[in-house]
Amino acid sequence: MNSRVLRGVAIAALIFLLVQLGSLALVPTFFDQGYQTVEDPTNPTNSLVYIGAILVATALMLAAFRYDFEQAVRAVVLLSSVMLSWYVFSAILPSPVLAVVLAVGVGAALFLYPEWYVIDTAGVLMGASAGGLFGISFGLLPAILLLSVLAVYDAISVYGTEHMLDLAEGVMDLRIPVVLVVPLSLSYSLLDDDFGGAADVHEEAAEGGANGETATEVDGETATEVDGETATEAVADGAAERDAFFIGLGDAVMPSVMVASAAFFSPAESLGVGWLPALNLPALTSMIGVFAGLGVLLWAVMKGRAHAGLPLLNGGAIGGYLVGSLAAGVPVVQALGLAQYL
Repeated sequence: MNSRVLRGVAIAALIFLLVQLGSLALVPTFFDQGYQTVEDPTNPTNSLVYIGAILVATALMLAAFRYDFEQAVRAVVLLSSVMLSWYVFSAILPSPVLAVVLAVGVGAALFLYPEWYVIDTAGVLMGASAGGLFGISFGLLPAILLLSVLAVYDAISVYGTEHMLDLAEGVMDLRIPVVLVVPLSLSYSLLDDDFGGAADVHEEAAEGGANGETATEVDGETATEVDGETATEAVADGAAERDAFFIGLGDAVMPSVMVASAAFFSPAESLGVGWLPALNLPALTSMIGVFAGLGVLLWAVMKGRAHAGLPLLNGGAIGGYLVGSLAAGVPVVQALGLAQYL
């Protein structure tokens, strides 16, 4: 790999690391502040409700792009960025007024100047917040169920129905933190990228579909993600000729849910890291599993083939968690969250 590709891989890895560390750091504070969103976090039906919400949101976004309501999607995402950023700032700052001001500032920056580093900063804040919130709200079994179903759905939506391509075509021009931007060139500007190839989305998909894969070409570089399910993609001419690639925010958030859930719900002892009091061995090995999946995913992307991100990333998170649980002496039944049913 040349220096441009290595730079991109390093930036992508840093973003994932910040989201996971942020989720872990926020877990105890979020719980103390009463941000757990369900009454019984061990109930597996919580995952099914969330999955249903994702399907509804996906359908609404597709309808919005079809009937020219793109700005409504942008408004919802910007408001979500303010809310999720506020959760983070309120947890780490002593002044609630300052937390509100900074959260509104995040939304204003995204609205006025959505350059790639603004989007990535907002994405890290949103990802850490969402990972922490879901981590304390989804117990071990619900988290495993959620990640497993979303991994399957992600694969179907990329390799089967291909409706992620429609979402990709609509979301790229909005320049919102639904996707994380990974520049390969120091001179790259998201504001100057007109995504001129977006009109060729379906043509590219048809050509790739004959070989059992899809590639959404957007001005020579691609990848897409919407609302927690993602297609991380690259065109066949390779990474060296592109200025940036894109990774869905959901690719970073969903595996972080497993990491945060492991830290909060696993009976394994804390590793005693001062600024990460919730970190235990299952959470640590889950993080390692995520990065193993990310490495395989980026390798595949750099080869120029279209791939769903969540099967590798969620699989790595779950697998790493189970390995760490066994190493920490947690029985398999308990690690899977099934002990209460036996």
